[in-house]
Amino acid sequence: MTASIQGKRVAFLATDGVEEVEYTEPREAVEKAGGVAELISIKDGEIQAVNHMDKSKTYPVERQVKDAAVSDYDALVLPGGVANPDFLRADADAVRFVREFVNSGKPVAAICHGPWTLVEAGVVDGRTLTSWPSLRTDLANAGATWVDEQVHVDDSLVTSRKPDDLPAFCEKLLDKIGEPAVV
Repeated sequence: MTASIQGKRVAFLATDGVEEVEYTEPREAVEKAGGVAELISIKDGEIQAVNHMDKSKTYPVERQVKDAAVSDYDALVLPGGVANPDFLRADADAVRFVREFVNSGKPVAAICHGPWTLVEAGVVDGRTLTSWPSLRTDLANAGATWVDEQVHVDDSLVTSRKPDDLPAFCEKLLDKIGEPAVV
């Protein structure tokens, strides 16, 4: 694992239907490495996490995406779950935020169904990504090359397929956050 990411701010963009472990494990990894994690969402209050399709815990939203600026963060994490990214990709503020984040060159990490929001933001053309297998056609139609790998890094973009990939996903996420900024 990367040494320290002390003081680095990491946005976790999620809403109802987020796969709990895909939110909690990367957040815990960021915090254990000295980073500051913040849950941003398309709504105030709390979001409802799921364990597969079953309701799990709720998590407090720390900022609405409409009030978030890319300049406030050093990295972005897009957890999956089937419903979560589907809701996010229908929200103009979430799509704008993701597009601006990718275009900034700062690290963006998406797991499972998380890349759906990247597709909607129009930022995958010419990139190589992995995801939950059912997104393969969506990614290809958006101009990406899909690969079946535990974790794939394409410049500042880190992607993984599923919860079983979380150890590799978290390690690459921390590595990317810990890299010197490209000017």
